[in-house]
Order: sequence, then C-alpha cells, then structure tokens
Amino acid sequence: MSESWAIVLAVGAGTMAIKAAGPVLLGSRPLPAQVQRVVALLAPALLAALVATAALASGQQLVIDARLLGLAAAAVALALRAPVLLVGAIAAAAAAVARLAGLG
Repeated sequence: MSESWAIVLAVGAGTMAIKAAGPVLLGSRPLPAQVQRVVALLAPALLAALVATAALASGQQLVIDARLLGLAAAAVALALRAPVLLVGAIAAAAAAVARLAGLG
C-alpha cells in the first residue's frame, strides 16, 4: 500500500470516529439550544466562505475578474427568485460575456 492510500484510510477512519463520537457521547439526549444554533449556522457560513474563495481568489492573490460579475448576476437572479438552474445559466453567461469583453 502506498503512503497516499494509508493517509486516505487514516483520514477516513478518523472521520468515522468523529462522526460516531456524537451519538455515543450524547446518547438520546438532544443538543443544547446554544449548540443547535451554532450548528445551524455552520453550513451557510462554510458555503459563503467557499463561494467567496472561489470567486475572489487566484492562488494567494485577491482578484476581481469575470467570476465576480457572474456571482453578482447570480445574486440578482436569486433575489428575483429565479430557478436555481436559471441562476447558474445567468451566472455563467454573465462571466462569459465579461471575459469576452476582456474583463478577465
């Protein structure tokens, strides 16, 4: 087995152990209210961080290019309650037009 596969298996085992720790430690008791509020906010915060990183970063640099215009177009489409598939198409079209115009 290569070193890479050993690392993958170790990380997988660690992930399973962490996931199993919650039910084992808590049993059938519900999470405290403060913890539930924090857990509810984790997914949106992580998604926002990933989107911001994908839209504004290029390696170690902060860049403003066509991706940001696509993101802005998607935000407008979402605010207008467009279907998600249409939002993706609008964002891609806006970024493509910006690149054709030479904005990155």
